[in-house]
Amino acid sequence: MNDYILETQNLGLRYGAFAALGSVDLKIRKGTIHTVIGPNGAGKTTLFHCLTGERTPSSGSIRFAGKDLTRQPPHKRVATGMSRSFQITSLFQNLSVRENLRLAAQGRDGLAALAFWYSDSQRQQHLQKADEILERVKLTALANTCAGDLSHGQQRVLEVGMSLCGDPELLLLDEPTSGMGIDDIPIMTDLISELGKQHTVMLIEHNMRLVMSISDQITVMHQGNILVEGEPDQVRGDERVKKAYLGESGS
Repeated sequence: MNDYILETQNLGLRYGAFAALGSVDLKIRKGTIHTVIGPNGAGKTTLFHCLTGERTPSSGSIRFAGKDLTRQPPHKRVATGMSRSFQITSLFQNLSVRENLRLAAQGRDGLAALAFWYSDSQRQQHLQKADEILERVKLTALANTCAGDLSHGQQRVLEVGMSLCGDPELLLLDEPTSGMGIDDIPIMTDLISELGKQHTVMLIEHNMRLVMSISDQITVMHQGNILVEGEPDQVRGDERVKKAYLGESGS
């Protein structure tokens, strides 16, 4: 039985002579929190774009849950159990937290989600999913608050909650603490740790304290390729990592 939920082989993306991704062999083990780090321009976001179908790789392959998704469009990948927090580019600012989650749950129905003639009773399952996610991300007390009235940190938590509405096997988070105040970061750290108990989580993150505290595995990218991969202690002590990345951040 394969222990890996996501695997890439020789994954590359070129723009003319420029290689945004060189040749990436990545394996994400089921039930782990796997973090991708690296300096700006290392290829982290490009890798995410290829994994989620936003970009079509120039070479190599992507397998998710045993299926070849290399040429599949983004919505097909979501249907197989892959969810990306920043696919939701903005919240419905004038709707409540609960309504945002309900709409995200409704979106699981594909084209059926546009069936506006459905009665409220037929949407009850979406409200139940919204309430379940409210509990999971600890926003129940703010259920009736307009999303636009939330703090930035709370909005980021809500975006993660919306990505959970599709019951993903693999949750991809792109810099979930970006823009957060220092008081909000522990909330997101605890949330990701909890999510890692029920989902496989892959994230890009610059906050090294968070990365080292919650990651099971870390992939360090540099100039479009994997530089080092291993457990936090192994990565922290690697001289190549210190030179390429950690030294730059002063961590």
